[in-house]
Amino acid sequence: MKRLSSLTIICTLAALLLSGCAPKTAAPLKALVVSGQNNHNWPVSHQALKLILDNSGLFSTDIALTPGAGGDMGTFTPDFSVYDVVVLDYNGDNWSEETNAAFLEYVQNGGGIVIYHAADNAFTEWEEFNKIIALGGWGGRTEKDGPYCYLKDGQLYKDFETPGPGGNHGQQREYPMHCRNAEHPVTKGLPDGWLHAQDELYDCLRGPANIKDLLYTGTSDATTGGSGREEPLVFTVDYGKARIFHLAIGHAGENLENNPAMQCVGFQTLLLRGAEWAATGNVTQEVPEDFPGSGATSLRPEYR
Repeated sequence: MKRLSSLTIICTLAALLLSGCAPKTAAPLKALVVSGQNNHNWPVSHQALKLILDNSGLFSTDIALTPGAGGDMGTFTPDFSVYDVVVLDYNGDNWSEETNAAFLEYVQNGGGIVIYHAADNAFTEWEEFNKIIALGGWGGRTEKDGPYCYLKDGQLYKDFETPGPGGNHGQQREYPMHCRNAEHPVTKGLPDGWLHAQDELYDCLRGPANIKDLLYTGTSDATTGGSGREEPLVFTVDYGKARIFHLAIGHAGENLENNPAMQCVGFQTLLLRGAEWAATGNVTQEVPEDFPGSGATSLRPEYR
């Protein structure tokens, strides 16, 4: 066999590189986490979100923090257009008209959005935002903002008849998650039922209810202050060209070390899969071996 010289090998590799035939490593997807105000513990949640995203190796994540309550929102002008996905961890003062317009342009041009937990409490009076989240709570939401939405006889039901405020949750607890669409890229391969770590379970949400794909629900326990109904917790939103993933679970704890809802492997997996789907329309991730089953929770305290 003829042995190639070192010079020949180097020249061959150089030619492959120049021709574009050499193996390529995909660059991480660009993610932006928007935070800075919230009635929840945003100093913990936005850090945890970044750790989960970046530690996966799939994302390179920037943080955009608004001024504090009452601050000058004119200084908050992120360039949404340079990101593959925007993760909203925000519930506070209205943004400026300029920023609202830039955000809407991004979404309406087909941008990827993740609505995380209390971000669905934000911007009650912003009609387009309420269409982007499909369902929201608190902030004075009532029947004027849309129906309650929950499972009835196994089907998603829009309750236009019952008046009352939007947004409630019972005591924090561990609870089972019930899969409603096993074929969606986000849920494909995940268990039909698994035990989520201690968390709030949002119920009585209201809004336009333009849910596209209902992915997971949970039973809101009436004995612990819940609605007694099967509530939508994870879903996609029907809003033009945009890919919008709504993840209503994941209440932040007191610090990164005591943060079971966000340390839950189920939560982290859904965040990563939902963010990748919102960014690309596909999910390339395998189901992790430590994904929780129906009998016990599973935590990743290091967010990786």
